[in-house]
Amino acid sequence: MQTLQVDLGERSYPITIGAQLIDQAELLSRHIRGKQVAIVTNDTVAPLYLERLKRSLAGYSVTPVVLPDGEAHKNWETLQSIFDALLAARHDRNTTIIALGGGVVGDMAGFAAASYQRGVSFIQVPTTLLSQVDSSVGGKTGINHPLGKNMIGAFYQPQAVLIDTATLTTLPARELSAGLAEVIKYGLICDEPFLGWLEDNVDSLRALDQQALTEAIRRSCAAKARVVGADERESGIRATLNLGHTFGHAIETHQGYGVWLHGEAVSAGTVMALEMSRRLGWISAAEQQRAVSLLARAGLPVVPPANMRAEDFLEHMAVDKKVLDGRLRLVLLKRLGEAVVTSDFPREVLESTLNANYDSLAQAPST
Repeated sequence: MQTLQVDLGERSYPITIGAQLIDQAELLSRHIRGKQVAIVTNDTVAPLYLERLKRSLAGYSVTPVVLPDGEAHKNWETLQSIFDALLAARHDRNTTIIALGGGVVGDMAGFAAASYQRGVSFIQVPTTLLSQVDSSVGGKTGINHPLGKNMIGAFYQPQAVLIDTATLTTLPARELSAGLAEVIKYGLICDEPFLGWLEDNVDSLRALDQQALTEAIRRSCAAKARVVGADERESGIRATLNLGHTFGHAIETHQGYGVWLHGEAVSAGTVMALEMSRRLGWISAAEQQRAVSLLARAGLPVVPPANMRAEDFLEHMAVDKKVLDGRLRLVLLKRLGEAVVTSDFPREVLESTLNANYDSLAQAPST
């Protein structure tokens, strides 16, 4: 078992990583102040882990809230069902909400915690690789809008993040690969040596090697914790964590939420960010291909959807959260391991990136 710390002064909290942590009651109880607990999960995760978590909460009054699974349900209607359950069971301001599931569950449970009676405690127990290395850490919560992903929400930090690596043994291969997109992101934006480690270990990660998974999660969470500790509300360096996300969110919105998994869209979006970085002369073609090959080896798409035109991307990107004063800001790479957030790029470079043919990159041999 390993523990990291997100350093936010009085609101600092631990990230605990290890196997079978769901069964260790004391890891939860030390962060619960009242007697009421609501477990927010979904109908895929609940049959696997809900009863185990409830056993670890013996002595508390527990209200399970089981949501429908999938990004398509990350909306006001589903959020309202959480509030309905809390109110029906008469949860008060001392209640604790526990998010048991992937990124959608974590985002919605966190937003409910931020809003219910103007704020109650919550704990993240992420069960997908993507949520373990990214969305459970940092306090971003929210829901989607038909016009844009994650456009309604709040910054609201958990009391703790409990990462049980054993939950990944029940994760479908496609979901595991989607999580690897966010793992690879950390190497690209701030830790080039981590890229080399991932190139050596990507096959072990896809084979669910517990030692490799634990190390990848630890290094990813450590990177996220450093960035969040320096810039909690994304006024500066934290925005670099969105590498590939502006293009990726456009893909998710245009295709329909849930058609492409978040990590799949981020992967294709990252390839587009790499292409634009190369066109600006910041990275070489060899560096670009190195990153694309790693994404492909992780089982991820490296070509944007064939049914999306440049106009489609521009329409959705215009409502991205990184647009300020009408100017689109993008996360690009100065080099592998160094990201920047910039709006200082020629319009024609963006348009040529959106119109580029990515098939040749996808067909290049993996290294």
